[in-house]
Amino acid sequence: MSEVFKVAAVQAAPSFLNLAEGIQRAEAYIDEAASKGCKLVVFPETWLPGYPNHIWLGPVAWQMQFVGRYFDSSIEVGSEEDKAIAEAARRNNIQVSIGVSERDGGSLYISQWHYGEDGEIISRRRKLKPTHVERTVFGEGDGSDLAVKETSIGRIGQLSCWEHLQPLSKYAMYAQNEQIHCAAWPNFSLYRGMAYALGDVVNNAASMMYAVEGGCYVIAPCATVSKAQQEMLCQGDPEKEAMCQIGGGYTKIYAPDGQSIGSEIGETEEGLVIADIDLSMIPYAKAVADPAGHYAKKDATRLLIDREKRRAVVEVTDLDASKTAMSELATTGQEEAVEVVSERSSLLHRLKPW
Repeated sequence: MSEVFKVAAVQAAPSFLNLAEGIQRAEAYIDEAASKGCKLVVFPETWLPGYPNHIWLGPVAWQMQFVGRYFDSSIEVGSEEDKAIAEAARRNNIQVSIGVSERDGGSLYISQWHYGEDGEIISRRRKLKPTHVERTVFGEGDGSDLAVKETSIGRIGQLSCWEHLQPLSKYAMYAQNEQIHCAAWPNFSLYRGMAYALGDVVNNAASMMYAVEGGCYVIAPCATVSKAQQEMLCQGDPEKEAMCQIGGGYTKIYAPDGQSIGSEIGETEEGLVIADIDLSMIPYAKAVADPAGHYAKKDATRLLIDREKRRAVVEVTDLDASKTAMSELATTGQEEAVEVVSERSSLLHRLKPW
């Protein structure tokens, strides 16, 4: 049975280092997508408050002028800005996947937040391994961030940027029967003509291959660099301007057979790329190749994954509860004790000194 609906990908320069303005513009794009009948709208990587292009443009001492401002402009879970996005999703009856720089305590994370059409959070995930110099700004996610969620419009997952070049992470997603994938990308302006791997050809190919390998639809929004952002970052330096050019937007939506579908937009333009999604086409793609299903070679290769959420601090009470449960299991064999041990055993195992 056909299940056709519209989705949208946002292509726009961020309101760099201006979270309040960024929220207003995000609301406007959510409103626009809903007015055009879309059931899901997807934003680029760290679109709030913008991708930190400055980390690629100069030495650490020069970058320090942006460090505090970027931290202060990043968004927190439960903040008024978070609530504003949720309300925009609820008001428009549309799902929203948005890339953010998430502030948690004294640290930042490359995150993707997925809101349901009722405004409730479906998932919040963090990029498992920031890429190259991104590691000077952002912390890491863990296996719990490789998740596909059941929603009213299908099974939806998210990855950011060069997570699409991580074969095992992709495989973990494919194995969850993902139907719609939100692939958040920054701008493709950095090092144009200098580093081919950072450009639109390679990175759009990564999105396209994800669609083919996963047998799913891939919504791949891409930001742009505006003249104002270039001026702020490059400060009139021709060498920096050559490394951070205006434009760089190559937003695409891919079908499960790898075709680019939907509307098109120029690389310097801002707006929505919109396409129709028909979930009934997925079985046809997977009939040919389902790498985590009938096309897997389980006797030769398998993926081991730890989905448990990692914590930097483990409370003593957690250990005490685990020890008590194990003691109960040893003396009584009660079913309740078995359940507690199953919940706590992995924690104890990681804390063993051997």
